[in-house]
Amino acid sequence: MARGRKPKPRAPLSPGVDAFLDMLVGERGVAANTSAAYAADLADLSANLHPAGLAPEDATTDQLRAYFAKLHDRDTAPRTVGRRLSAFRQFYRFLLSEGRRQDDPSSALDAPKLGRPLPKLLSETEVGELIAPIADGITGEIPIDPQALRFALLIELLYGSGLRVSELVGLPVSALGRDGRILAVRGKGGKDRLVPVSEPARTALAAYLPVRRIFVADGGPSPWLFPSRSSRLGYLTRQRFAQLLKERAAAAGLDSTKVSPHVLRHAFATHLLDHGADLRAVQKMLGHADIATTEIYTHVAGERLQKVVRSHHPLSRRKGEA
Repeated sequence: MARGRKPKPRAPLSPGVDAFLDMLVGERGVAANTSAAYAADLADLSANLHPAGLAPEDATTDQLRAYFAKLHDRDTAPRTVGRRLSAFRQFYRFLLSEGRRQDDPSSALDAPKLGRPLPKLLSETEVGELIAPIADGITGEIPIDPQALRFALLIELLYGSGLRVSELVGLPVSALGRDGRILAVRGKGGKDRLVPVSEPARTALAAYLPVRRIFVADGGPSPWLFPSRSSRLGYLTRQRFAQLLKERAAAAGLDSTKVSPHVLRHAFATHLLDHGADLRAVQKMLGHADIATTEIYTHVAGERLQKVVRSHHPLSRRKGEA
């Protein structure tokens, strides 16, 4: 059996903290990484209390509030603040159960509101830089490689119809309407919805369909719109498409870490709302069961509008003014 690395010995913090950490490992059987995380959180509190000559087990509610106020001043992420408060609560409950304290100073503290993280987003200009060279090639007179034609349709459908990447790569040919203007998409939970196909996507579709059979192993029939010779699924994998998208982003001079299939879905929704689309219509196109999920995009659009107002409105504070 291969030997793993021995964990580094933990420096003692205080009698109360050491007893708590020993209990976590000995009685609860927590993993080494979990124990180390608790130790780090309590070590940070200990360093904060040290100038006053106090250990974590001696802290009052006011001192804990002052500690969390400092975290706020440092712009510490709400999730980190919440994790530390949870660790401290478990620590003080342990001290109570052991008779080392008669009260819990953390009980009066409120956990931070985490909120929903805003999605990453590409601007309309960035999406244009990503798509324009592909679109220009399709409508030009120079023949394009079949791989490029397939990718062009993928990206036009993703940004133009707001599909999930799993819905996109797994589209059957039968999902296409008779005139190619509507896609029948089977989403999460087997729920079907209809989404419009943009004009650029229809142009890309017309260019791609004549070369589609090239991607089938024996050149024969395939039920998939994006067949693949190398995929065991029979169609292009999500991972391969994400890789192609990042390669295209890098070629366009964009930060490839900002670009993913899901980011383009976010861009589809936010750019629609920016241009006055109805929230319910966007919800239906995205396939969200709950409109609250769609409303996150209104927050993104709202933040962008606020920045525009601050930067350009004549009554906003000018740069350089006190």
